[in-house]
Amino acid sequence: METVKIGVIGCGMISNIYITNIQRKFSMIAEIYGCADKRMDRAQLQAKKYQIKAMTVGELLKDQKVEIILNLTIPTAHAEISRKALLSGKNVYSEKPLAVRVEDGRELLLLAKKRGLYIGCAPDTFLGGGLQTVKKLLNDNLIGKPIFCNALMLSRGPESFHHHPEFLYQKGGGPLFDMGPYYVTAMVVLFGAVRRVASFTKLTHNTRTITGSIRHGEQFPCEVDTHVSSLLEFKNNVIANLTLNWDMNFSYWESKLPLIEIFGEEGQIIVPDPNMFGGISLNPMKQNGDKVLVRKGSGKFEEYPLEFGYIDNSRGIGLADMAYAIRYAKKQRASGELALHVLEVLTGILESSKDNRFIEIQNDCKTPAPFDILGTEFAQESQKQ
Repeated sequence: METVKIGVIGCGMISNIYITNIQRKFSMIAEIYGCADKRMDRAQLQAKKYQIKAMTVGELLKDQKVEIILNLTIPTAHAEISRKALLSGKNVYSEKPLAVRVEDGRELLLLAKKRGLYIGCAPDTFLGGGLQTVKKLLNDNLIGKPIFCNALMLSRGPESFHHHPEFLYQKGGGPLFDMGPYYVTAMVVLFGAVRRVASFTKLTHNTRTITGSIRHGEQFPCEVDTHVSSLLEFKNNVIANLTLNWDMNFSYWESKLPLIEIFGEEGQIIVPDPNMFGGISLNPMKQNGDKVLVRKGSGKFEEYPLEFGYIDNSRGIGLADMAYAIRYAKKQRASGELALHVLEVLTGILESSKDNRFIEIQNDCKTPAPFDILGTEFAQESQKQ
């Protein structure tokens, strides 16, 4: 089986884990062919590090060997780069969000459909063993019909670790667009599409100070709301509270609060970190958890082991799933339709706070198919060749 060749546009920090995982975990289906960046020195650095080609954006888009463009540019450039890639006949997989404006996201999906191309988008953490196990427990009716979900992400901002955090505090950033996709995507995968949202948001500080070791003490302007409190009503009548905050003095896992809790008619599930792939862990950045917690009725919480693989940092698994879908004419899971629905929920949250009203969500999406071990699927298909 010929691997699907991928061209990377955007050689910032996040490109490292994508390239590493494609080369080490998913090389049976995908191959990083080359990389490009508006700064050629960045592209050359990554090309040397990973033994791939350094190219200009134009060269990458024209190269007939490239089947997928992996769009890792800043959020405000996502729509423009993805559009250029589609017009060049390339399938597209983008970092989240799909776009900054719903109109742009909708246009991208229409363009992909018109040209018979795939378009997908992060996050793909819902394909990990943690959230896939929770999905199975819900499908098995372990806690009865879900009633309410509480999702909390209370944290310091990325200026505590990111070398260049400014873009995360500009349009298309903030906790809503940077961390919100993980939480909203997880809930959509677990409960289905959102019907409407109502929200309050606020900008707490007009300036932020870099506290990481590099550029320590430098200040920069904040242009986005850094606290979000929202209610989401799903089409299956589950009600969810979503709170996102970048104004704390600690990391989000140090709040000691469950990141996502699901309350059903017959029990409760504490869900793992939706920003990670594994189970519950005291520090998901350092340890891959191997369990979820379930309480039946009024009993005590019990540990349930994860039933699926990919519990370590498997970013890029959605991209690999897209490559598999392209090669075998199947549906991808981290799809453009899912990303567009999530994008409309996120923008609706801002609109609700601004206009002081409920926002009805127009774009629907289907829940992605359950995910087993990607390697097993590949092995089964390879044996047919």
